[in-house]
Amino acid sequence: MNHEERLVADFNGTGLTIGPHPMQYRRAEMKKLGIYRASDLPQLPNGRRLRVGGCVIARQRPGTAKGMMFMSLEDETGIANAIIAPDLLQKNRVLLISERFVMVEGILQNQDNVMHIRAEKVAPLHVTKAETASHDFH
Repeated sequence: MNHEERLVADFNGTGLTIGPHPMQYRRAEMKKLGIYRASDLPQLPNGRRLRVGGCVIARQRPGTAKGMMFMSLEDETGIANAIIAPDLLQKNRVLLISERFVMVEGILQNQDNVMHIRAEKVAPLHVTKAETASHDFH
């Protein structure tokens, strides 16, 4: 089997893969798009405009968050967290609720090693056809 066939079979059979993360197979493409790895974020300065991308592993929209959505994106190096403002969520609702792999562009907030990206733009990433699943609370 090739990489894609193995990923699809793994996720269909067990819901995960013990092989490389799907993003690892696409890292060269992600680099060309200017997408940073999660592990790169601690070295970047607060306020840096950047792009991150990965598999959506959690979506949260607490009632106390004034319409904000919190999204966790996993790549082959770790997890990047994004904050989606209500207006961006409304404009990109279907994408943000349904896509399995997402690119987020925005401003890095890195204070005392607590990092997240305040999203300004979002786009789908076509990484694999494997049926990944996220944990959604909204």
